[in-house]
Amino acid sequence: MAELMTIIESHLVAKGFDGRSRAGADGTEYLSISVVALVEAAEELKRQPGVVLIGLWAAEAFGAPGFTLFYAFEQRGAPAFFILEVRLPGNRGMSIAGEFPAASYYEREVSDGFGIEFDGAFDRRRLFLHEVYPDGCHPLRKSFDGGKVLPARITPEREYAFREFGGEGIYQIPVGPVHAGIIEPGHFRFSVIGETIFNLETRHFWKHRGLEKLAEGRTADAVVQLAETVSGDESAANACGLAMAIERVAGTVVPRRAWELRTAALELERIYSHLGDLAGMVVDVAYPAGAAPFFILREEILRWNAELTGSRFLKGFIVPGGVSRDIPIDFLEDLHEYTECFLARFDAALDDIYNSAWVIDRLETTGIVKPELVSPLNLTGPVARASGARVDNRIDHPYGLYQELKPEIQTDEAGDVLGRFQVKAGEIEKSLRLIRDAVNLEETGPVRAECRPGSGYAAAAVEAARGQNLHWVYFKNGRVDRWKARTASFSNWLAMEHAVIGNIVPDFPLINKSMNLSYAGNDL
Repeated sequence: MAELMTIIESHLVAKGFDGRSRAGADGTEYLSISVVALVEAAEELKRQPGVVLIGLWAAEAFGAPGFTLFYAFEQRGAPAFFILEVRLPGNRGMSIAGEFPAASYYEREVSDGFGIEFDGAFDRRRLFLHEVYPDGCHPLRKSFDGGKVLPARITPEREYAFREFGGEGIYQIPVGPVHAGIIEPGHFRFSVIGETIFNLETRHFWKHRGLEKLAEGRTADAVVQLAETVSGDESAANACGLAMAIERVAGTVVPRRAWELRTAALELERIYSHLGDLAGMVVDVAYPAGAAPFFILREEILRWNAELTGSRFLKGFIVPGGVSRDIPIDFLEDLHEYTECFLARFDAALDDIYNSAWVIDRLETTGIVKPELVSPLNLTGPVARASGARVDNRIDHPYGLYQELKPEIQTDEAGDVLGRFQVKAGEIEKSLRLIRDAVNLEETGPVRAECRPGSGYAAAAVEAARGQNLHWVYFKNGRVDRWKARTASFSNWLAMEHAVIGNIVPDFPLINKSMNLSYAGNDL
């Protein structure tokens, strides 16, 4: 990544711009540039092979008054991240969505949170502040006290402007945000001819919770507890990602035993999440008997979670500096024995699905995500790997024990629902092996080191069940000044709008379940 930074610096100097580079506490390379140099830098980054925009966020009073924008880039195959740091002279930035389309979503998020406008943006609609929020309300500004917000009067002019299509036989189907099941709110606006979908526009962010604002002033332990609430079935992943960033600020070395237990927790979370997805896909093709074994195995894993960590969803286990408790060796031995029994039953359940031709017929060629969408939209996790992309944060940016465990990447080329089913099934088997390889059944040791961050900032990314989750935290005198979380769902939801094109409306629930993206993971 240092080579890439040198290329960008040299290019900016040749164009008459200045830039100051430095390495952060986490090894991330930062390059401070002016707002006028941003577009030039983005154009040069676009020309470099494998460069993807993985995050964009803002901070207020970051070392000086005013706003600072952070653009996080990843070069596939490089071991570190690259962040452009842009200090704004006022509250106006420059859009880079023309070079990196995923930037549009991020820019809208920053505009809502901080009131920053992006010149040249092609989409200026609100994102998480729906029309009920009054003008001038920007809940991530330091001046926002978190008090009651009086709703604005809804008029036709304030209503969200969905894309409109006209023509004979075209009609729209609005679905949500309130659904029949016990799920979180999300709105899907289908444009349809007959039963064939030719456009889908999603609108989420119905329950902004203010988590990033709530983080301000919290201690390291308290903010990790907050991270566990981002998405309930990513508790371990988000706790680990934020804890890693905090540990980098503090210079903490996590004990090996703690990483053994963290790895087990992270892979157990991946297993139960994927089991729910496999079962959900099978239910959505009207084969509940075939789904039942996956649901049973998922429940058993959740009970193991509770037995091992005290929480079915692994909450309160991963903490800054390590883990909150050791796990007795005899418990871990029992877990190892269970994985052998699990694997035989799991393979039998898979055989039942693969031998059901009518199930495969529904999964195959349905909901294709084209490979060329992976980089522009920053798709990660099974959604990307099922479309042939060999991306996995455990390998691309190894952390903890993954450097030595070297997980095997499970991929597929079809990009359809069947491909995502097969990728998730394969990852379950590989996660079982990782758990067995990670945990030492002969020796224990300390499970937590002292972690007292003073002042500083760092980023960290983990491979959650849905893909790459990114965390960045800025401490001032031991307290959080700014925390930014970006889940894989934030980016992967964009794949949904493309995957449904050309499919019929009844296939949408199946496509949706095959990705199983988090609504709460957006509603920060």
